[in-house]
Amino acid sequence: MPSSVVFVVTGSGQGHVHPCMELCRHLGSRDYHTTLVVPSSLSSAIPSSFSSHPFVSIAQITVPPGPPMPPSGPVAHQQAHQDLLAHLSAHSCDPSLPPALCAIVDFQLGWTKECFRKFQIPVISFFTFGACAAAMELGAWRAQASDLGPGESRPIVGLPEEMAVTYWDLKRKPMGPPRGSGAVSGGKHPGGPPRPGDMPPWVPQVEGPVGMMFNTCDDLERPFLEYMEAQMGMPAWGVGPLLPEPYWRSSDSLVRDGAVRQHTRHSNYSEEEVIQWLDRKPQRSVLYVAFGSEVGPAVEEYPELVAALEESSHPFIWAVQSKPGQPRYFPEGLDARVGDRGLVIDGWAPQLLILSHPSTGGFLSHCGWNSTAEAVGLGVPLLAWPIRGDQHYNAKLVVSHLRVGHRVADDLSENVKKGDILRGIEKLMGDEEAHERAARLKARFAGGFPASSAAALDAFQGYVISQKKG
Repeated sequence: MPSSVVFVVTGSGQGHVHPCMELCRHLGSRDYHTTLVVPSSLSSAIPSSFSSHPFVSIAQITVPPGPPMPPSGPVAHQQAHQDLLAHLSAHSCDPSLPPALCAIVDFQLGWTKECFRKFQIPVISFFTFGACAAAMELGAWRAQASDLGPGESRPIVGLPEEMAVTYWDLKRKPMGPPRGSGAVSGGKHPGGPPRPGDMPPWVPQVEGPVGMMFNTCDDLERPFLEYMEAQMGMPAWGVGPLLPEPYWRSSDSLVRDGAVRQHTRHSNYSEEEVIQWLDRKPQRSVLYVAFGSEVGPAVEEYPELVAALEESSHPFIWAVQSKPGQPRYFPEGLDARVGDRGLVIDGWAPQLLILSHPSTGGFLSHCGWNSTAEAVGLGVPLLAWPIRGDQHYNAKLVVSHLRVGHRVADDLSENVKKGDILRGIEKLMGDEEAHERAARLKARFAGGFPASSAAALDAFQGYVISQKKG
């Protein structure tokens, strides 16, 4: 019988739900019962294999659609607030259940911390994105970098010198509110759109918790974890990357997505057909192009990408997905024009399989945190095309700190052109040093889930127990 219960509260979107489920699995292996608190609209996305685990339960709360962090908090989410309080009350009154150790709360649902406080349950703030993005947002604000002009940069005391905030870091296209992404810079909220360099909107959400968890590890982001710990005055644990268990068992073999992630989405190619196509290509020759399930380039940029892929000599796989709230785009006729040099996937793509195949030599990506971590852990350099939020600083981590990639263009406040993309592809695919550094990073993960992250989970456990006793 588990000794304690840990509540894990997830925000909306795959980039939040999947890491939270993996965190539950890691906690379960440490003999904790975990209760995944999930918006009811996402309950159907939870695979039966997860919910059938004997030490896992699911509590649904009714979260209305809209911006993930409204300033009115529980008032805006009155029904969800009541749902969670009812669940916590039932738990506290059931003597057959183990006591609650703590709640690990996705920053998107930071308002739930008030519910847990009513039951004297300590709260840990959980960042499903990386520590670099949080540190850079916080540092840019505290360094008052929002007034930077062309050619200017501003160092952030406590962070590596190559991470100084530049004019190009802050010059971005205006975006609407994120859906399931990491940080929310540039999103339009009822209180006004925060600009890059202004106070990160997650800051109020982490006031009151006793610690922070990040979906990252020391091998990728130790300086940024240390910075967040020093600046926020509480422990910061890197407990990831929170990727599926088979990912960590497959350092030298293909990762089969079908065995890892339950999905019912349409695709015009099976995993076997993708493998057969990749098997016909030279090692490290294929460029994989994908922008995730939530964001994509501007409508005017898609023809530029089509023209660049058509003119480039490199084999490529392009995973084309419909984006919420965006017109559907599909490059009609591209596959016929490039022949066997290109594979255009309409719908769901086996991303882990593609990134783990030896023929894949580069990834043109929006730099969502899960995609970034998957690629880096599998030794694939990135051509960074960030669209919004944390993706911009994930790209900076890849390009400036880890040095395993390049930006598709400096000025991402303007539409990216064919020439930018072509130059970026050639630079990425021909950069031997970036490929060597990527291979060395991959080797760090050859032993499986990072030892530093396992140690961080142990440290978290000891810290929270001591806090409860105190």
